Amino acid sequence: MDWLLDVDIVGGAAFWAPCLLSAAALLVLLVRRPTRRWVIAAASALLIGVLLGLIGLWLAVDVLGAFGGPVDTATWVWVPVCTGGIALALVTIARPPLWRRVVAVVAIPLFILTAGLIINAAYGITTTVGAVLFVNTTPGIAVIPPTDAAADDPAEPVVDTWTPPADLPQHGRYGVIDPPIPNDASGFDARGAQVYYPPAALVADAPRLPVVIMMMGQPGSPDAAIIASVLDGFAAQHDGLAPIAVVIDQLGTPFADPLCLDSNRGQAESYIMDDVVPWVRDTLRVLRERTDWVVAGYSNGGQCATYLGSKYPETFGSILAVSPEEFAGESDRAGVLDEVFGGDQAAYDAVKATTIMGEGDYPDTRAIFTVGAEDPGYVDDTKRLARAASGAGMDATFISIPNADHGRSGIVGGLTAGFDLLATRLGLAAARG
Repeated sequence: MDWLLDVDIVGGAAFWAPCLLSAAALLVLLVRRPTRRWVIAAASALLIGVLLGLIGLWLAVDVLGAFGGPVDTATWVWVPVCTGGIALALVTIARPPLWRRVVAVVAIPLFILTAGLIINAAYGITTTVGAVLFVNTTPGIAVIPPTDAAADDPAEPVVDTWTPPADLPQHGRYGVIDPPIPNDASGFDARGAQVYYPPAALVADAPRLPVVIMMMGQPGSPDAAIIASVLDGFAAQHDGLAPIAVVIDQLGTPFADPLCLDSNRGQAESYIMDDVVPWVRDTLRVLRERTDWVVAGYSNGGQCATYLGSKYPETFGSILAVSPEEFAGESDRAGVLDEVFGGDQAAYDAVKATTIMGEGDYPDTRAIFTVGAEDPGYVDDTKRLARAASGAGMDATFISIPNADHGRSGIVGGLTAGFDLLATRLGLAAARG
């Protein structure tokens, strides 16, 4: 069954076959003797279908907030294209001959599948059948513990003492942490975290390395594939050195949003700070100084990273927020205010990162906020967080990623730019003259 879950749905035959079949079905539905009655019926169906798709999407995205925020351009294009095609198929079903009716019936699910595949490919985050179904097929990976857990961190940056051995692997490795991180302190029912080890972590007598605690978006999964690809590229430019990355689940289930807090939705904050952080510090071969710890995230995870980095500067010396939401529950603020905070606006405001920043002290916190230039729904949020961080005394940077949106391009571009800026701070590159 795993072979089916691992099928590539963004570039292989499983993507192109439905696209080509849909194009053929649409051509069959359109091409027939052009009587006045048929032309009017077909044109009307297409127009009404497209309009219904646009209206339905507007209601779902902008009125009901069903997707937790804005959607990309591909969604605005392909949803109405799909509904237009469905409307044309429905009109065709009522007309002979029988074989054309059969094509129309088959075309409806085919159009839906094709639109979904194209929209998913545009985001580029879920690349397999299993990922779309939130079924994890990533293999387990063993923990690489420190050789001497009681030893102090070295005084010198890693780059000053590192000599890549002859057997240095070309690539790092990632997988599901096995056995999983315990949740004894919080009881939070998190899905299995994943860890990425760079090449330098896979050799004999590997050095302690800086660490990144990473969180993905909502809906989503704790998938290390994207950050692993970015850090593999980073390691290739730094003699195999890169941070160890632990990608954790701040949600519990794909569509839940515990808000990165301890609340009636779950003890997500305690899970991260009281379960994950001590486990990483005590179990993995990582440096323990706060300046070697980065909290990072994308979208919902970016909001969470900003919140945690602002609230716990003694733990996290750096924040890397990629396309972040400004505050927890932003897309459903009225519902969150009522359900989680009992209508207490002051209590809700108190857990927003901008509020925490205004009350904090940050003599040595590095904060990097990135967003795709083609991601208008998140640009203003990201700029506001960067301004607040700078105003609070953090060493803050705002980066707009050219030609990137709220999908893979924004994540890869943001992480790449962020780690490039953090390389010296994390001791993985010599200071630039």
